[in-house]
Amino acid sequence: MKNVKSIKERDIILDSITDGVFTVDHAWCITSFNKAAEDITGVPREEAIGRRCKDVLKANICERDCALEHTMASGQSVVDKTIQIIDAEGEQVPISISTALLKDEKGNVIGGVETFRDMSDVEKLRKEIKQRYTFEDIISKNHHMHDLFRILPDVADSSSTILIEGESGTGKELFARAIHNLSPRKNGPFIIVNSGAMPDTLLESELFGYKAGAFTDAKKDKPGRFKLAHKGTIFLDEIGDISPALQVRLLRVLQDKTFEPLGAIESIKTDVRIITATNKIIDDMVKEGTFREDLYYRINIIRLVLPPLRERKEDIPLLVDHFISTFNTLQNKEIIGMTDEALACLMSYDYPGNIRELKNLIERSFVLCKSALIQKEHLPDPVCKSDGMDLSEHSDIMSFREMEAIFLRNVLRRNNWNRTQTAHELGIHKSTLFRKIKSLGITIPKRK
Repeated sequence: MKNVKSIKERDIILDSITDGVFTVDHAWCITSFNKAAEDITGVPREEAIGRRCKDVLKANICERDCALEHTMASGQSVVDKTIQIIDAEGEQVPISISTALLKDEKGNVIGGVETFRDMSDVEKLRKEIKQRYTFEDIISKNHHMHDLFRILPDVADSSSTILIEGESGTGKELFARAIHNLSPRKNGPFIIVNSGAMPDTLLESELFGYKAGAFTDAKKDKPGRFKLAHKGTIFLDEIGDISPALQVRLLRVLQDKTFEPLGAIESIKTDVRIITATNKIIDDMVKEGTFREDLYYRINIIRLVLPPLRERKEDIPLLVDHFISTFNTLQNKEIIGMTDEALACLMSYDYPGNIRELKNLIERSFVLCKSALIQKEHLPDPVCKSDGMDLSEHSDIMSFREMEAIFLRNVLRRNNWNRTQTAHELGIHKSTLFRKIKSLGITIPKRK
């Protein structure tokens, strides 16, 4: 009678907990199942008790990497591991689980206990945020980038030649692909040519193709990229690296919409949308005489300038989350994020390699990280000892508050310390910004 009473008391206590809780014996059969567990899984308690836990939760780790089995074998608890289960309706539900050993009054292990939390709302919010700040495959909440997002459909709908300027790694190819995907040519080919990766003679044959017999090894006709891109888009990356001689040939394509393969005697008509990109300042090259002025005016009908990552640091958390999700899929891992200290390192770094460098840093961290969170030690020294901040001078763990202060100073500085403009860029009310400035102890420089 006393045992029945204690079980009822235990169930009352467990039912008052908002997280799902269940216990198992050594045969992996469920011995208790609280009300929250019923709500999350959709499985009634009477159906769950006595069944093997894998038959109830149907989690994606049950067969290959059971967290509870790991705890029962090693005695080590698992904390906040993100997994997927299948509920009673057959729907996938993201949950965060923690495990521990279950012991009797004498300290003997009699089974295991697992608590789990429904992460559906968190995942929904994360998807909504990502959708809100995603245009095609480009992720950003920066107001300059959103200005570009707003005009991109109109730019794509035109047939004008486009010049995309930006440092290496800023996402010029993503923009070019987005323009193609939004354009009337979206069902046609999208051909990429890296103009800076090939010598002049090879680039010429790649662009325009050649006829059999044009040179010693030309055994048969080869179509060039302009021919392959017919009715579609050709993206000429690093246009600033092509030679003056090749600039002349490219100018003819832009003027007459025709080209001649090497060794040909007749011109070929082309119907291609041309998008160019460069990490150089073409204006300066024109003044120096290394880039033809007439070609520059032909490619510069629509000009898009992409800001470097150091000028859009508010995008770093979004990009980190995106890359973590990508590498979890590619490497079959379950990393859920990074510590505030690690994120503070990334926020204080200036990224000479831009988004490409950030992606490489996350990939490197995945190789080294053996836990659920990327730590500061998983990042290389230059990142955590950047000119913007030497984290060794701070406490061992940088708080989110300090990281927020770094971010807010960067946005204020970008807006010349104008609080009204800063509040507008961040999408918050001025009074909210003023309170944050005060609470974070940020000093606004006096105007001269």
